[in-house]
Amino acid sequence: MVEITEAEHRAAEKIFGDRLGLAERYVEHLATSGTERGLIGPREIPRLWGRHVLNCAVIESEIAQGSHVADVGSGAGLPGLCLAIARPDLELTLIEPLERRVIWLQEVVDDLGLDNVTIMRTRAELAVGMVKVNVVTARAVSALSNLAGLTIPLLDGEGEVVAIKGRSAAEELQKAAKLIRRLGGVQTSVVTVGQDLLDEPTTVVRIVVKKSRKIA
Repeated sequence: MVEITEAEHRAAEKIFGDRLGLAERYVEHLATSGTERGLIGPREIPRLWGRHVLNCAVIESEIAQGSHVADVGSGAGLPGLCLAIARPDLELTLIEPLERRVIWLQEVVDDLGLDNVTIMRTRAELAVGMVKVNVVTARAVSALSNLAGLTIPLLDGEGEVVAIKGRSAAEELQKAAKLIRRLGGVQTSVVTVGQDLLDEPTTVVRIVVKKSRKIA
């Protein structure tokens, strides 16, 4: 059993509700086969709840009801599987190019019985036009100046990017501003979520994308 503090358990209960058992099983997968197969470093096991799962799961508050979400570079399912567990109303497409990660993700999805998850073994840039989504998420994939080009095109001109970032979020956003505008981003913001639940709240970059209306 992976350790969880009282505060983390309260946060997990609030976020996952009656699906907390699924979240606990997912964490066990991360701590065992996920570590054995190199998806999670062994040193991260004591921090799986706070630093990884809850850090990702709190962004569910930023995603509208019934959204179809693409998780780019899903890896160990962070944040994709966290969202799929916390929000059964969401439809998740996990985009991951590495076969060993895709195999592991499918094993976990099957074990947890998550019927709102589809896994695609491909690169994000190759998935454009193959999926129809209105939200794209990512965590620890790359700097925003590169990530914008991997995420915004998946929206096909309309939707939102909700990317988990660190303390350099505002700086990254500034550097990527021109590219974001060129790709159709009309509004950007840095949002802090989970202040009332986590010791270390999650920093999110939001990019609103809309098709430009041509005047006849």
